[in-house]
Amino acid sequence: MKHLILIFTLLLSACMQNQSPPDATKKPHEMTIHGDTRVDDYYWMRLSDEQKSAKEKDSHTQEVVDYIDGENAYTQKRLKHTEKFQNDLFDEIVGRIKKDDESVPYLDNGYYYYTRFEKGKEYVIHCRKKESLDAAEEVILDENKLAEGFDYFAIGGMAVSPDNQWLAFGVDTLSRRFYEIHFKDLKTGKVLKQTIENTTGGVAWANDNETVFYTSKNKITLLSEKIYRHKVGSDYKNDALVYTEDDESYYIGVYRSKSGEYIIIYNSSTLVSDYHILRADNPEGGFKNFSPRGTKHEYGIDHYEDKFYIVTNWEAKNNRLMETPEGDTDMSNWKEVIAHRNDVHLLGLEIFKNHLVISERKDGLRGLRIINQKTGKDEYIDFGEATYTASISVNEDFNTNVLRYSYTSMVTPRSTYDYNMDSGEKILMKQQEVVGGYDQEAYHSERLYATADDGQKVPISLVYRKDSKTDNPQNLLLYAYGSYGYTMDPSFSSTRLSLLDRGFVFAIAHVRGSQIYGRQSYDDGKMLKKKNTFTDFIHVGKYLVSVGVTTPDQLFCQGGSAGGLLIGAVVNMAPELWKGAIAAVPFVDVVTTMLDATIPLTSNEWDEWGNPDQKVYYDYMLSYSPYDQVQDRAFPNMLVTSGFFDSQVQYWEPLKWMAKLRDHWQGDNDLYLHMNMDAGHGGKSGRFRRYHEVALEYAFMFDLAGIKK
Repeated sequence: MKHLILIFTLLLSACMQNQSPPDATKKPHEMTIHGDTRVDDYYWMRLSDEQKSAKEKDSHTQEVVDYIDGENAYTQKRLKHTEKFQNDLFDEIVGRIKKDDESVPYLDNGYYYYTRFEKGKEYVIHCRKKESLDAAEEVILDENKLAEGFDYFAIGGMAVSPDNQWLAFGVDTLSRRFYEIHFKDLKTGKVLKQTIENTTGGVAWANDNETVFYTSKNKITLLSEKIYRHKVGSDYKNDALVYTEDDESYYIGVYRSKSGEYIIIYNSSTLVSDYHILRADNPEGGFKNFSPRGTKHEYGIDHYEDKFYIVTNWEAKNNRLMETPEGDTDMSNWKEVIAHRNDVHLLGLEIFKNHLVISERKDGLRGLRIINQKTGKDEYIDFGEATYTASISVNEDFNTNVLRYSYTSMVTPRSTYDYNMDSGEKILMKQQEVVGGYDQEAYHSERLYATADDGQKVPISLVYRKDSKTDNPQNLLLYAYGSYGYTMDPSFSSTRLSLLDRGFVFAIAHVRGSQIYGRQSYDDGKMLKKKNTFTDFIHVGKYLVSVGVTTPDQLFCQGGSAGGLLIGAVVNMAPELWKGAIAAVPFVDVVTTMLDATIPLTSNEWDEWGNPDQKVYYDYMLSYSPYDQVQDRAFPNMLVTSGFFDSQVQYWEPLKWMAKLRDHWQGDNDLYLHMNMDAGHGGKSGRFRRYHEVALEYAFMFDLAGIKK
């Protein structure tokens, strides 16, 4: 093995001198299922968590790391001529961000909570003021101090005890989304030595102010699977197990209701929801099932006074609102409050003493509906734009007639409003500041529609700078996600201005697999209909070319995670359509991953993609899996990014894909990998460091477009 490593190192050195990518040739790995044998030439690139994290690397681990280093070095060498431009772009992007920014305070249990940033610091500072905004500031957590000495740092699941004395917070220093829970006494400032390891980070406080419930994770699959009860200050190894999820297709967690009266355990798979409830003033009691677990039944619950509200898809594809007495929560006791509508998707609600606020999606746009429960008045907030996104913000107080909501569009910076639900008065509390100035009137957004082969309309949200728009085709970046029912709503990005100000058009393709037109859009882009996601995206690209907005020599595409799968599929299916493609943390080895339940999160995904243990799903996955469908052809220019410690898409998927692409690559276009060796799925931690990768992505596109500065 040492001899092989020496040879590999010498070859790697020679490759770098010639600016050539490293060689990935190894003994192939064979997998046979349903009578079909798949040969994986790059399976050797896979490492366990222990191998990745070990301080002393074994020979195999070192071999994989050396290969990654070779790919990274190749990318750096080939793009070295853009290095200054990348630095300039980074400075430009972070230069628009206010360095000493502060959030809008919200009232919760007698304190106003807010966060702020200080100039020159990467992480947020969490603060509060007692009873009045004029009171003295209390810093409850300074992430900058906690992050010292770590390459990666993230806080998760902050929760203050009901008596306002204790703060529980989770810490992840590896980017694998395993959090260690800490407890801080907010009266003394002391952080207890006793912590809780291997958790999701969040806790639910009981009303005794000393008991918390938390969720532990499986170290192999990364699944949340057990709920424990813990006494603050005790050794977590003695904690009582209160719930175990035996079905590996479920995620679980625990939280405290907004009313403060219940501890709620949730269980959710792709198609089913389940809840168990316990009075928060009885932490030693047993949890009660809210209603027996059903089949293909998704719902959410909110407690208020003596009842629960339920947003449910039971006999309601786009959801309806129901209620039930808190003492009789079985489904047989549910009563309808708002009926199902075919043209409106009910997304969620916020409960106040006299009002219900409903978050809905209609005609592809996300808006807010206000119902006065005393007078019966029912109205929608008018936002005055043709394309926008409105969502419920932080509203911890029941006893108020003021709704706080968030609003944005592709030309409107994210804004926080307080809305008087009785008078209709809107007060702008804060709008995202773009340092250096931003003229909203200089930009234009609109919505276009492409048509798929089956006649389905595919919406396109598009934005550009007015004075750069001409009758001639322009450079255009097309973005999409299209999985898990997640909808990419139109929103503002100050980062995106670096594209628009250089003449790029930016567009979002609202493909199936999202819920742009309600649940049917999702169902039509998953399982055995997954290819609709890819063909919708291709149709959008072709439509934008056909109407003269862009050309294939000016059209770029981008997506991340499951959106990276989308990019992998469309460069196989229509490689000639794209000048360049960016696939971020891409899920591309679909069949191998979905066959292996030991890989983190796989078992939760079978209702999204299908289980390839069944031949019908195996055959269908195989027909679109980007890794399996790589063939000898001319691909567009491509940049692939990943994180070595990614917990969602294991690093070896994009790494193997890169190696296979290189083996089949034809033509003169470029293929680059950027593997972040100290980050995971979301990239580098901190406020600004992540923008180095954005600058790389932009420089990659600008270089291809002939834009030099």
